[in-house]
Amino acid sequence: MSKLFDPVRVGRHTLQNRLVMAPMTRSRAQFDGTPGELAAEYYAQRASAGLIVAEGTQPSDDGQGYLTTPGIYTDAHVAGWKRTTDAVHAKGGRIFIQLMHAGRMSHPDNTPHHREGVAPSAIAPGTGMFTAKGMQDIPVPRALTTAEVHRTVQDFRHAARRAVEAGADGVEIHGANAYLIQQFFAPSANTRTDAYGGSIENRTRFAIEVATAIAEEIGADRTAIRLSPGTTMWGIDEGDEGPDLYRYLVAELDKLGLAYLHIMHQGNDPLLADIRKRWKGSLILNRPGRPREQIGADVASGLADLESYGQMTLANPDFVDRLKANAPMNEADRNGFFGGTAQGYTDYPTLSETRAA
Repeated sequence: MSKLFDPVRVGRHTLQNRLVMAPMTRSRAQFDGTPGELAAEYYAQRASAGLIVAEGTQPSDDGQGYLTTPGIYTDAHVAGWKRTTDAVHAKGGRIFIQLMHAGRMSHPDNTPHHREGVAPSAIAPGTGMFTAKGMQDIPVPRALTTAEVHRTVQDFRHAARRAVEAGADGVEIHGANAYLIQQFFAPSANTRTDAYGGSIENRTRFAIEVATAIAEEIGADRTAIRLSPGTTMWGIDEGDEGPDLYRYLVAELDKLGLAYLHIMHQGNDPLLADIRKRWKGSLILNRPGRPREQIGADVASGLADLESYGQMTLANPDFVDRLKANAPMNEADRNGFFGGTAQGYTDYPTLSETRAA
C-alpha cells in the first residue's frame, strides 16, 4: 500500500499521493447553482487526498438534472467555486471540477428554465426523480437537433473556461453513469440518424468533440474524462458493441493527451485490461464497494496509477491519514448524502478528534 502515498504527476500537476476523492453529488448548492455556504469547508477538510474531483456540476441550464446541484457558467457560480478552490489550495490540495450534463436524467421542476430535459433521442429513462414536490416520473426528453448538439459542445467549452477562472486545477468530463454523454453511447437512448447516431464512430463523436473543445480551451493537461463501461442503470444498454465502443473511444481520446482517464469499473476485466493498453496517460480506477483490504492493489499491480474512493472519503475527511495509520473508518450516514445541513457533510470527526473525545 505504501506506493499509494508516493507523489505522482498527472497532467500539469504533481499530486501529493495517489488517492482520489471521487465525485459525489451532495445537493447542497443554492437554487441558482452557486455552491453552498459549507462547500468550501467540506472540500478543504478532504484536501489531503492527492486529488479531489468535485461533484457533478452543470455546464448550462439544460445540463441540470437534480435539485440544488451546482453550476459553473455564471459569475455567481465562479465566485462560489473560487471560495472552494481557494480553501482547498490553502490546505495544499488539488481540485478538478466535474462537468456533468444530466441529459434526459432531469425534471422540469428542477431546472432554472423549467423545460423538459434534452437527450440524443426522445426516449424517457423509465425512472423517477426527486423534486420539490416529491418523487415524479421523468418525462420524455426533447431530442437535440444537430445544431443544438454543436451548441452543447460549446457549453462544455465555456464551463471549462469558467472553472479555470474559478481556480480549479482542471475539469473532469462526466461521460459515465447514464448521463448525457453515455446516453449518446447507448442504442437504447440514441436512435439518431445524423452524424451522432448509428455507428460506433458516430455515437462516440459527441464525447470526443467535447473533450477536444475543452482541451483546446484550457489545455489537454487540465482536461480529464470519466467513463463507466457496461453501466446498465436508468435504461442504459450499450448492446453487444459496448466493449468495442470503449476500445475505440479510449484509443481516440488517448490521442488528445488528456490529464487522466477515470474508469468506474463494472466488472469486465478483459475490457479493463484492453483500456489500460490503449491509454498511455494516467489512469484512475474506481471499484464500487472495494473492500478495505484491497485498497492499493490496483496501483501496486500497475493496472492503475491512482485509485478513487467515494463514501470512504465522504465519511472520513482524514481518509489518507487513517489509511497510513491502519485506523478504523467512520461509517457514512446515508441520511445525510443529499441536501440538508452540516450533518453528514462537514461534521464527520477526524481520527484525532475521535481519540480526543
